[in-house]
Amino acid sequence: MKIEAKELRKVYGKEVALQSFSSKLEGDKIIGLLGKNGAGKTTFLRLLAGHFQPSKGDLTVGGEKPFNNRNVSKDICFVAEANNFKEKFRVRDVLKVASKYYPNWDHARAMELVKVFKLKERQKVKGLSKGMSSALGIIIGLASRAPITIFDEPYIGLDASFRSTFYDLLLEEYELHPRTFILSTHLIDEVSKLFEEVVIIHEGELMLHEKATDLSEQHLLVSGKDEQVESFVKDKNVIHQTNLIGQKSAIIYGGEFDEQEAQAIGLKTEHCSIQELFVHLTKEEVTNHVS
Repeated sequence: MKIEAKELRKVYGKEVALQSFSSKLEGDKIIGLLGKNGAGKTTFLRLLAGHFQPSKGDLTVGGEKPFNNRNVSKDICFVAEANNFKEKFRVRDVLKVASKYYPNWDHARAMELVKVFKLKERQKVKGLSKGMSSALGIIIGLASRAPITIFDEPYIGLDASFRSTFYDLLLEEYELHPRTFILSTHLIDEVSKLFEEVVIIHEGELMLHEKATDLSEQHLLVSGKDEQVESFVKDKNVIHQTNLIGQKSAIIYGGEFDEQEAQAIGLKTEHCSIQELFVHLTKEEVTNHVS
């Protein structure tokens, strides 16, 4: 299903959460949605899930607006960071409600995942730990088989072992039942290998939307003697640099550069992780140089 945002704006009182945000997401893929706290990620996801209307601009899913539209919402499963379920419900009640809401619901898969995450059907939501509540959200998202499945920081409280289990299950689910997965996360290094596309929102606007493989080709980390690095990066878009006792490192992003040329003059070259790129791209002193 094609998701298209055009000049999207959302204002809460005097606070601007999204401004002039435009992007197109489509096809079966795992998309990483990145941004600092307050960048507008959750606002965009909640607009997409139809929780409220934009203040301005257009947002469509399969050509239809998601707000108050059952025809769209049945195909979108949004798992928030917390408070996904009514506290008075038991785990089995949550599963039952989900089975009625999502047309592609797989009950057998849900029950399998309940065992994987060691939940008890009779447990009440209010008695679940943060990790257990996160696990229940993950179960709903995976078993929903919704064409657009959104996880907004889905693993709060999960230990490293269960987070790893979630990543494995996500990849397995994607391979068996391809669809659009959108993951909003701060644990970028843990999950970035799953990303096929990366979207970065910064201060309510789209900063970057690229294939994950292309990000590696669009930047270069060079290091070596101060004067050699300075010569190579001259007139290039430098997003980060450090100096230490005559040695210098610099990251260039976008534009034209020749890695072999850098190596030929004695510079060491390498590529950053997605998390490193994200950190440096969203630093205030470089955001004006990123297109």
